[in-house]
Amino acid sequence: MKKRIVITGMGVAAPNGHGLDAFAEALREGRSGIRHIKELEDLNFGCQVGGIPENFETVRKSYFDHEKLMSINDNIGYASVAAIDAWRDAGFEVPGGDDDGVHWDTGVILGSGIGGMDTIARSVVPMVNEGKVRRMGSRIVEQVMNSGTSARIAGLLALGNQATSNSSACSTGNEAIIDSMWRIRMGLAKRMLAGGSEGASPYIWSGFDAMRVICRKFNDQPERASRPMSATASGFVPGAGGAVLVLEDLEEARQRGARIYAEVAGGAVNCGGQRMGGTMTAPNPAGVRRCIQDAIADGRDNAP
Repeated sequence: MKKRIVITGMGVAAPNGHGLDAFAEALREGRSGIRHIKELEDLNFGCQVGGIPENFETVRKSYFDHEKLMSINDNIGYASVAAIDAWRDAGFEVPGGDDDGVHWDTGVILGSGIGGMDTIARSVVPMVNEGKVRRMGSRIVEQVMNSGTSARIAGLLALGNQATSNSSACSTGNEAIIDSMWRIRMGLAKRMLAGGSEGASPYIWSGFDAMRVICRKFNDQPERASRPMSATASGFVPGAGGAVLVLEDLEEARQRGARIYAEVAGGAVNCGGQRMGGTMTAPNPAGVRRCIQDAIADGRDNAP
């Protein structure tokens, strides 16, 4: 039988609440995190609503000192805060900067769809165009490279196992969880932090606005904008935030007396090859069926 894998920690930075308690309360109360965004109106976007974590600058300053803040943009910030919360929720302490201990059996796979576009647009491009490359500083690269998110988290928590960032559009977080599950199953890690994040930026959302695939009919009623599966749906709502799970080998979790939220019984990933009516964004119906069947079979094979 394959190794059994459980969830022992969770962290979230969302538009309708930071932290598990606030987020759960918002869900129970049906409180929306979608708001009118003045910047999008000023930039003449068709869609002028979105979900952005509130007061995050204050939140971020309560987690990181000035030096770390210099290399943490929104995308990395959402991910890092959620990762620290998940780590603590799983029963671990955040190490100090002078602690040389390393969690060799713990890694992180945490990605984003687009990543540090806000830093590229607001800092890299203007400074390069103005001939101010030497004034960009040494922190810029880690903010714009896709792996900067997982690299920062590995450093914050002293994670010595695999640290990588995946990117698969809307399925990024789900894929990170499944990849982490496989790594633990293979015996290459005892636990993994897995999830996804995305920053908030008109530079990220502009292409989608130009494609007319984000909601533009409810600018005056933001809380009504997200309408999946509705006959009056008019596109998706852009958003930002981060969420992280701690996945752990069941025996390891039991040995240390960890609280267990749930078990990850199985999973599957495929693409569909953009055939049989499928495109880069529209699913191949046969591919969807196969993925569901493979996930169920994987979970059945791993049943206790």
